Amino acid sequence: MKIINPATEELIKEVQEDSQKSVLQKYADLKNGQIKWADISLDERLACIQKFYEMLDSEKDHLAKILSLEVGKPLSQAHNELKGARTRIKFFLENSEKWLTEEWMVTEGGTKEKITYEPLGVITNISAWNYPYLVGVNVFIPALIGGNAVLYKPSEYSTLTGLEIEKLLHKSGVPSDVFKAVPGAREVGQSLLELPLDGYFFTGSFKTGLAIAQKVASKLVPFQMELGGKDPVYIMDDIADIKSTAAGIADGAFYNNGQSCCSVERIYVHSTIYDQFVKEFTEEVKSYKIGNPLEEGVYIGPLTRKDQLEVLSSQIKDALDKGAKLLCGGNKMNSKGYYFEPAVLVNVNHTMSIMKDESFGPVIGIQKVSNDEEALRLMNDTEYGLTAAVYSKDKARADKILKKLNTGSVYWNCCDRVSPYLPWSGRKNSGLGATLSYIGIRAFVHPKGYHLRG
Repeated sequence: MKIINPATEELIKEVQEDSQKSVLQKYADLKNGQIKWADISLDERLACIQKFYEMLDSEKDHLAKILSLEVGKPLSQAHNELKGARTRIKFFLENSEKWLTEEWMVTEGGTKEKITYEPLGVITNISAWNYPYLVGVNVFIPALIGGNAVLYKPSEYSTLTGLEIEKLLHKSGVPSDVFKAVPGAREVGQSLLELPLDGYFFTGSFKTGLAIAQKVASKLVPFQMELGGKDPVYIMDDIADIKSTAAGIADGAFYNNGQSCCSVERIYVHSTIYDQFVKEFTEEVKSYKIGNPLEEGVYIGPLTRKDQLEVLSSQIKDALDKGAKLLCGGNKMNSKGYYFEPAVLVNVNHTMSIMKDESFGPVIGIQKVSNDEEALRLMNDTEYGLTAAVYSKDKARADKILKKLNTGSVYWNCCDRVSPYLPWSGRKNSGLGATLSYIGIRAFVHPKGYHLRG
């Protein structure tokens, strides 16, 4: 498998893909290793994860450069991802004991009752390339803490990062027969679906997630999906500082080149402040520095996947053909690398792909609305249900909309953020199940009820 630098289109390295035979062997190894891993104390498992947490910091320069080279993420954003991953790991280190320790429910009378939490067994984590550390630690960290073994498939677009994760976990004391990476593309993923695994945890597109769900449903084992989004933001007419609001939302839309399931993907603005908001937003986007992700000050690097260039161009053409106006960007750059100029479109509506279909790139449509009711109707007019945000000085007014949004997360005066203390979950085509929070700790264990008499 050839690992290509999306900024230069040059070969970084060639990596040997796993075969069906090697995947089977790795599964067999994990099957044996998991039993021993589950038998050691929770404190011992936490000690290994603590070392991994520390090594993400001590090795951060090396890890950030690899991440930047293979996915095109600006170096500063690669460092931010590593910091964010450590924040999440710290949450798991500090909270897992509380949520995995046995709980006595009835201690009086002739029959005592308690709940214990046992590992699922050997699970697979089919992970994503856009935030390989962040989406990865949501799964493999609580899985390992809970006593599971993990067959970890990094995306083919972040393979080198996946192999670094494997190396650091082994250095941290996680046995090689408890965590194994399986490099490869589609065929390797298919091999994982054939195995008698005890849990499937996928992060990626709705289309792929649906295919996996249909494949493994008959196994009746835990299955979770973190899928895409078409995340809306509504700016009410009472916002005072339109300039800073526009800058913050632009960052929510274009950070990591818009390649995030919770990136802002469509914007609705009250008609009384629409023109000023569009002006401030467009000026902010025009100020972004585009270039090689290793260069200082670069905010927009290349897209990770070459084929996404055509997806974005097609969405923009569809919008323009239906009456939209392009205020800036919207072109593939005439240079080496998968670069796309950040695009802002107005005069958009829900007949256009850019307001309905996931973009996963640096493009955004801004639509004018006349009142809160229209905004709510448009925000809910989607097959996705991941996040949604409202900006307003009036919390009560904003809350009326937040309560009626059919999404897993809602934001007031912020956007595009994830907290380890809150469940990360999607509705409709945005996913099934939840990671993070105490719910994400217990997602990787089975509860067992004890009825004790005597």
